[in-house]
Amino acid sequence: MRSRYNDPTFDATAQPLPRFGGATFALRFRIMRLLWTVCWLLLAAWTPSFFSPWRGWLLRRFGARIHSTAIIRSSVKIWWPGNLTMGKHASMGPGVICYNVAEITIEDFAIVSQRTHLCTGTHDVDDEGFPLKSRPIIIRSNAWIAAEAFVGPGVVVGEGAVLGARGVAAGKLDPWTIYVGNPAKPVRNRKGSAAAQ
Repeated sequence: MRSRYNDPTFDATAQPLPRFGGATFALRFRIMRLLWTVCWLLLAAWTPSFFSPWRGWLLRRFGARIHSTAIIRSSVKIWWPGNLTMGKHASMGPGVICYNVAEITIEDFAIVSQRTHLCTGTHDVDDEGFPLKSRPIIIRSNAWIAAEAFVGPGVVVGEGAVLGARGVAAGKLDPWTIYVGNPAKPVRNRKGSAAAQ
């Protein structure tokens, strides 16, 4: 999956750009996303919490790489499963927005709490076409993204790092460090003994 901006055969002069009503992605991919959205709504979005293995299975059918012990809540909104990797006992809480136009990796024992927004997409504000730009997000093992935080494109959350509730991460978060605020700033170190094995 890639946007038309990343497709070398795309002729921007022959088709309207998204800013002017054109599509960012090819029709084939938009149909695949529609199928994914309908499947999630019909088969997963209403399921109780203990159906997490079923939701993981469904995500894997659409290309996600999810460990069988990973926890995905039914109210999570995942843009495209093929751009999602989750390790063992990784979790995404209720209401998480996973806007993964680029790859999002959530490693072993990492926690993404309720209503967090993981956003891999932005736009080139210096280009009149306002093209989509995307960069992956990596959340290393034992990290915790607390409730309603925002993690932006290209962010790497170090092993064991914490982003406090409603914090905004636009750059790298160092391992075993606790960050709070907007923009997120380090407040103290976290004990490495808190790591799950």
